[in-house]
Amino acid sequence: MRNSTTGVSRRSVLGVLGLGVLVSGCASTAPSAYYSLQAADVGSLRGRSSRVQVLVAAPRALKALDSSYIAVVEKGPVYTYFPGSAWADTLPNVVQLKLQETLQNTGRLRGVGVPGDGLLIDYQLQTEIRAFELRVGGASRGVVEISARVVNDRNGRTVATEVFRAETPAGSTSVDKAVEAMNASADRVFSAITAWTLKHV
Repeated sequence: MRNSTTGVSRRSVLGVLGLGVLVSGCASTAPSAYYSLQAADVGSLRGRSSRVQVLVAAPRALKALDSSYIAVVEKGPVYTYFPGSAWADTLPNVVQLKLQETLQNTGRLRGVGVPGDGLLIDYQLQTEIRAFELRVGGASRGVVEISARVVNDRNGRTVATEVFRAETPAGSTSVDKAVEAMNASADRVFSAITAWTLKHV
């Protein structure tokens, strides 16, 4: 199945019916390939640890992105998905854990966790995934857009809000190139969110 469907044709991304065909055609069988994301390179952000502990909340996302399907977006936007391939978990879970890992890798915080870790939290990093997809129609590109908010967990007040976005040319519509481009965009977004979070906690 993967040999004939790793590329996404223009016809496959037109219309809501196309989305249904791509999803339903592979829903009954396990994907033949799973993809994940890399934690961003934070070498320049490493430094002395503070006493602050940060909770990385579960990201919010539209239902179209709140799944393990790897999204392809035509103008509109119309969402379709790569058949035979999936994220290693639901996209919000993958993003949450990679944001946590990126913050941890800086060594700048006393603790970084997710709900259930039992930390005494000082701040929350709350996010919303606005885009995480291969954009087609013109030059194919991996687009990642995440809005972020830092909240003081002691009083519930918002400390700062920001929207982070990156686009990376994919070069083709194959799933491998699409994920590579999304990874590159995510690396820039995660790095920027991490630097911004450290500035506000």
